[in-house]
Amino acid sequence: MLQWGVLGAGNISGAFVAGLAQAPSGRLAAVASRELAKAQVLAAQGDGEVRSYARYEDLLADPAIDAVYIGLPHTEHLRWTVAALRAGKHVLCEKPLALNHAEAMLAFTEAERAGKLLMEAFMYRCLPQTAKLVELLQQGIIGRVRHIQASFSFASSPRAGSRLWEPSLAGGGIMDVGCYPVSMARLVAGVAQGQPFAQPVSLQAQGRIGETGVDEWAVATLLFPGDIVAQIATGICVEQEESLRIGGSTGALVVPKPWYGAGSEGGQSEILLVRDEAVVERIVVDAPYGLYAHEIETFAAAVQQGAVAHPAMSAADSLGNLAVLDQWRRALGLVFPRETAVGLAGRNNLAGLPITRRADSVMQYGKVPGLDKPVSRLVMGVDNQESLPHAAAMFDDYLERGGNTFDTAWVYDFDGGHSEAVWGDWLRARGGRDDLVLISKGAHTPNCTPEAMQREFAESLERLSTDHADIYILHRDNLQVPVGEFVDVLNQHVRAGKFKVFGGSNWSLERVAEANAYAAKHGLQGFSVLSNQLSLARLLSPIWAGCVSAGDLDSRRWLTEQQLALFAWSSQARGFFTDRAAPDRLDDAELVRCWYSPENFQRRERAQQLAREKGVDPINVALAWVLAQPFPCFSLIGPRTLAETASSFRALEVTLSAEELAWLDLADPGASA
Repeated sequence: MLQWGVLGAGNISGAFVAGLAQAPSGRLAAVASRELAKAQVLAAQGDGEVRSYARYEDLLADPAIDAVYIGLPHTEHLRWTVAALRAGKHVLCEKPLALNHAEAMLAFTEAERAGKLLMEAFMYRCLPQTAKLVELLQQGIIGRVRHIQASFSFASSPRAGSRLWEPSLAGGGIMDVGCYPVSMARLVAGVAQGQPFAQPVSLQAQGRIGETGVDEWAVATLLFPGDIVAQIATGICVEQEESLRIGGSTGALVVPKPWYGAGSEGGQSEILLVRDEAVVERIVVDAPYGLYAHEIETFAAAVQQGAVAHPAMSAADSLGNLAVLDQWRRALGLVFPRETAVGLAGRNNLAGLPITRRADSVMQYGKVPGLDKPVSRLVMGVDNQESLPHAAAMFDDYLERGGNTFDTAWVYDFDGGHSEAVWGDWLRARGGRDDLVLISKGAHTPNCTPEAMQREFAESLERLSTDHADIYILHRDNLQVPVGEFVDVLNQHVRAGKFKVFGGSNWSLERVAEANAYAAKHGLQGFSVLSNQLSLARLLSPIWAGCVSAGDLDSRRWLTEQQLALFAWSSQARGFFTDRAAPDRLDDAELVRCWYSPENFQRRERAQQLAREKGVDPINVALAWVLAQPFPCFSLIGPRTLAETASSFRALEVTLSAEELAWLDLADPGASA
């Protein structure tokens, strides 16, 4: 029997405790509230001795507690979820699990490290009624699903300090109850296509952000794969029918009470089957327990089975739901204070924990001639962070893993430098500029001139919230410009303290040699770095016009002789060493065009063989090959999730012998690993 601890003594915690009284699998062991009297009142509803705590930390330190239910305000969910997981507890956290997708990503990463179950508490997902609905859809009782309508709202009035009406507490309809229709629409659309859930391909929204700064009401139209359209609605100041309607090609299903089923005591609920505008069948569903008891029982069964991903609401499902909530809020321009640079200010991560290097960090460092800072061998790409919270989750984790080097570029965004601005916001929030190595790139085609380089670099520094970079790289070459003109203007910026070293990206080795010869002749600083493509799989065709690879043997020999630092992009061959590639898999035209060849598939097979022997993934072996080159080599990585970052870092733990390096490269096809 699970011994439960409850954090928070509000209404939702009271409902959970009432459900726990019905659930055979667990009992209430402790309650914590910052007001001890409230904890004592709620604890009195349990059976037998129930401990009361005035500090959440004290409950988490209680060795008798197996699982923790978190019924705190939205802004407290991530912090105490992480704290509970680190205390060795299983966690059932009230919805929404976090403020945004980034926070949820951090929560599930912690759960994986802890080896504990984490579930977002969407109680309706655990109801027999929902299971029956899924069964009916799988049977095709209404034919092909075309349309979904779902709403959850209620009428309340603005009240000072209320969590519903306070932006600092992430109030409003979308986060409080709008998450339900989003979740249901994703569930139905997924089941209709034989999947556990689906993600919309587009979202359009309308709503009202009131005087208090939260969404008072909001609606959205979601388009899912298979041309399934969902219309969802929510609000905290408007009454609406709370029902679910699913229209299909041969009928419709109506669920009058989609969120509560048979209610807190259990009993019966119904699903209506409609044909030709008339109810032709009332499908009655029995619920032996109340809605929260079903949630508790489902959770307990998963704990007993040793599950980490919960069957009713998996990590991927929760992450997908919060991604849609992010889209919905973004469409309305709704940003919570804690998602801004001011709200995130300080050296704590999104969970409120100090950003310090982890004890298990495996980061390696290299030197770039002319730069007095160590440079992490894995360089974080700043080109796909959708928001400041997303950037904070990724960049904070990177720092904790020992990373210190960031790759930015003026051209990474064509909408006004979003990526550079997000990094600048993160820097203003976190500080520590002197400990970081910042790479700035500019002068991309068609603006590859000394004049454009100076203009773009000034804009980049403003966006990046700093007055200097550490490394500057010309993003492209322009053969119409004498190389000396580039060298001259780059040296002007070095003398002005705008960066320490410089180089070129997608520059031929001949032009680099010409630039350095010019610099030597005129007593100037030359190129110290190059950023061309390099991966175990050879690049067959340029990914973009003007791309240059350093993968051929002559280029690698030259780099070895010169000991020029290479910042390799696409060093993992765009997923060629994952299951995205196979000789008979041709759905990704770019992957086929750029990487598919008999020789590359032979390298892939050898990476797979070596990976099996070393207990890692083939992509780890492929990246380790890049980092093992006999010249200073750094890999630019572009993870979008914490899991992708973790995957890249595993390459740092792979050691390759000289024989293995040659064998992977087909230099000695007859050799064996």
